[in-house]
Amino acid sequence: MLSGWPAGPVGCLGESVPSQKQLKWSQLKVGLTVLVASITLAVLIFLMSGTGGWFTKKIILKSYFDNASGLRVGAPVRLNGVDIGNVTSIRVVAERGKELTPVEVTMKVSTKYHQSLRKDSLTLLSTAGVLGETYMDIDSAQSSGTEAVDGDVLPIRDRPDFQDMMRAGQGTLQNMDALLKRLDRIVAFVESGKGSVGKLIYDPTLYSRLADTVNEFQGLVNQISQGKGSLGKLISDDEVYRKVVATLDKVNGIIDDLNAGKGTAGKFLKDPSLYNNANETIANVKQLSADINAGKGALGKLAKDEELANKIQSTITKLSAITDRLDAGEGTMGKLLRDPAVFNNLDQMLVESRELVKSVRENPKKYLTIHLKVF
Repeated sequence: MLSGWPAGPVGCLGESVPSQKQLKWSQLKVGLTVLVASITLAVLIFLMSGTGGWFTKKIILKSYFDNASGLRVGAPVRLNGVDIGNVTSIRVVAERGKELTPVEVTMKVSTKYHQSLRKDSLTLLSTAGVLGETYMDIDSAQSSGTEAVDGDVLPIRDRPDFQDMMRAGQGTLQNMDALLKRLDRIVAFVESGKGSVGKLIYDPTLYSRLADTVNEFQGLVNQISQGKGSLGKLISDDEVYRKVVATLDKVNGIIDDLNAGKGTAGKFLKDPSLYNNANETIANVKQLSADINAGKGALGKLAKDEELANKIQSTITKLSAITDRLDAGEGTMGKLLRDPAVFNNLDQMLVESRELVKSVRENPKKYLTIHLKVF
């Protein structure tokens, strides 16, 4: 070896290895590049999330549910399907009045769509698909309140979850199972030949009766088809058919006459003067009823005038008293009605009057002699 040369590694081409300072500078450049790329990627992801930027104002909203239904912190909050924020907190509270809805969900949302975010907007827990994640959905379709501000509590909208549907389906299956068991018992009861249906299927006596009934009905149909009996003549006899056709023709003629306004019934249907007279009569009857209700005329006074009613009542009372006296035989008319002696005397007087008239007719000179005296 030659003396005077520093000891150290020598490259293949006589070049020296990079120094420590150069290595550190290279590592620093790589680190700065990775850091810038990471920051750029984070900014891009944040901007692509659609929940707003650094300069967009955000507010805190809350809702209370009976069950979180698998909701997690960081789940998206959507307004009518558009992402506007995220869930920041989920906890169970023990406040008074929250016994039925103890789950408090806190949301941080952007005010970019503040015009559609109302105090009466409804929140509900929705699922992306059948097995997707649970997210917070805000519905403002029916909202009409003021804009929501920081700290507002939004009302919820009840929506049956999968477990509720499963419980309802289980109840339906139980009901169907009970129904099938009842049907099985009914079928077994029928197969045993019990009851009306069972006897109808398995009782040979009932079957024989049914067969006899069918045979009798078949015989009746045969008689009708042969023209026997009233129904048979009605179906098979041409004369009966012609009479029915003639009757129908007469009925059609009567209907045509009615449509043409002929006859009394036709005029009643078609004559407008009869309709007008009927309307006038009805109007007169209404006017008469109105006059009677108003106390006008004799009938109106009779219906409304209490003094006249009292007089009529007094007259009826007096007539009733007179008839009672006549029925009791009091007075001349009463004796005439009740005393047989008066009747006999009256009858005798009539007999003598007839005899007197007869004598006068037979010998008028005897009764009509005129004596003239001169003074």
